[in-house]
Amino acid sequence: MKGLKTMLSDAGLLYAAAIWGATFFMVKDVLRHVTPLGLLGYRFLIAALIMLLMLILLKQNPFSQWKQGAILGFFLWTIYVPQTIGLKFTTASNSGFITGLFIVFVPLFAFIFQKKVPKPMKLMSVALAVSGLFVLTGGLQDANFGDFLTLFAAMGYAIHILIADHFMKGGSDPFVLNFQQMLVVGLLSIAAGLTTGTSLSCDCHFALGVIVFLAIFPTVSAFIIQLVAQRHTSPVKVAIIFSMEPVFAALFAWTYGNELIVPHRALGGLLIVGAMVLSELPLGRKEQDNFHPETAPH
Repeated sequence: MKGLKTMLSDAGLLYAAAIWGATFFMVKDVLRHVTPLGLLGYRFLIAALIMLLMLILLKQNPFSQWKQGAILGFFLWTIYVPQTIGLKFTTASNSGFITGLFIVFVPLFAFIFQKKVPKPMKLMSVALAVSGLFVLTGGLQDANFGDFLTLFAAMGYAIHILIADHFMKGGSDPFVLNFQQMLVVGLLSIAAGLTTGTSLSCDCHFALGVIVFLAIFPTVSAFIIQLVAQRHTSPVKVAIIFSMEPVFAALFAWTYGNELIVPHRALGGLLIVGAMVLSELPLGRKEQDNFHPETAPH
């Protein structure tokens, strides 16, 4: 039964990586009709409203353990905002590669905050996945201010995975937690726009349909699946599976985006897939899935 739960969790995480990768070209297109902070604010507030309706139907208190949701939502916000702003200063390939480095920060931060060393096979898988990211995206070229912002986003991504792991294995409700983090990201994005004088304008005639789609699938469904899956899967394995996101982005770009298939990028994707397979091989000591409360990040 435990093996089935793990298998379903891995499949769910793979779905999340796929749906996130599939929306790259949608986000790029819709940003012609809505500002970045506007997109984040409207997308996540719609997602929060959907989650609130679900909680009302489930007769659950949407604000129970709200501090956990506030913490998780803040770190989720630190992923999206600097990454979006960073794209103004850096290339898409740099952004893709640097964001993907969260796979390195997950075991690093797990060691710093938990004193936990992943088993050797997981570390080998991380190294192989980073190599695949480098080949797939073309690596880092001409570092600039946008790259440092994106590196900050990658760190936030890693911390979000680790804290979500801590909360979920501690028994938090994934639906309540997801509502709270959606609400926090939406409110922080709108507040940031209002306080900095940044436009929140939206040509909703063109953008509304895409925003609603983004709210339902890559936001509500994918993040709920992530939270539920993290009850049964280690954070390092989550990071390895999520490294498939740029692979799916490339696949959708080649199929729906009419981009040409580039052989070396296909090789990069195969290396990342190989990292996922390698992470499942039974070599090294058993990895503990649970956080130690006294050393977990707060």
